[in-house]
Amino acid sequence: MHALGNDFVIIDGRELEPPLNIENYRTISDRRRGVGFDQLLTLLPPRQNGDIFMRIHNSDGSEAEACGNGTRCVASMLMSQYGIKSITIETLSGALNCTLSKANQVTVDMGKVLLNWSDIPLLSKTETLNVRLKDAPFNNCSCVNIGNPHAVFFAPDIESICLEKIGPVLENDIMFPDRANIEFVKIISETKIRMRVWERGVGITPACGSGACAAVVCSVRRGLTNRKTKVLLDGGVLDIEWLENNHILMTGPTEVSFTGTFVL
Repeated sequence: MHALGNDFVIIDGRELEPPLNIENYRTISDRRRGVGFDQLLTLLPPRQNGDIFMRIHNSDGSEAEACGNGTRCVASMLMSQYGIKSITIETLSGALNCTLSKANQVTVDMGKVLLNWSDIPLLSKTETLNVRLKDAPFNNCSCVNIGNPHAVFFAPDIESICLEKIGPVLENDIMFPDRANIEFVKIISETKIRMRVWERGVGITPACGSGACAAVVCSVRRGLTNRKTKVLLDGGVLDIEWLENNHILMTGPTEVSFTGTFVL
């Protein structure tokens, strides 16, 4: 499945979890020799009070705590299968509530926004609105945790930035002990921003749901946009709303690319 080009392999492991290792994930993610994905999502029985537990692995084999667009894809698939309009998906970052919205789009409540330096996490105690990086090609960002760590950089011209070179440098900056997703944002208006993203453990992707949420949170904190904002990504548009209760909602489309089986 994909959401605005952010693509996923989804494996149903509720009856038997496949014994995949890092090499398997990397093989399946290879777009020439495997299937290809930004994240591989394994569906497992719920661990607490949700409907399902979802494990998330990046294309480099590392495990992620949250994946907004992937959560929406899984929610869309399961709600369609069971003829329901809401579902709760458990992840390492917590339980995410999803609902079917207008025009068959899916909304996911990504939970509470975390802004403390230790929750992101950052290397040392720092005010997270303006984080200074040493010896980095871009050295001022705003940081937030939306289930996983994000560093948001604002620039007037983000199209000319070479993400392929700069992304991995910033992702692995010493300030981010767990690495970070990197977003570059241009403000268009109080209700619209443009974003490009380098995903931790993946690379350049046409869309990133948690990244879009992070971009809006940081834009609001800097007084640049409203709490309800459209995010224009390479793959399309996501609608983001940061609620007064500190939860953040993301709404957008999902698509099934194909179904099938593979043998390792």
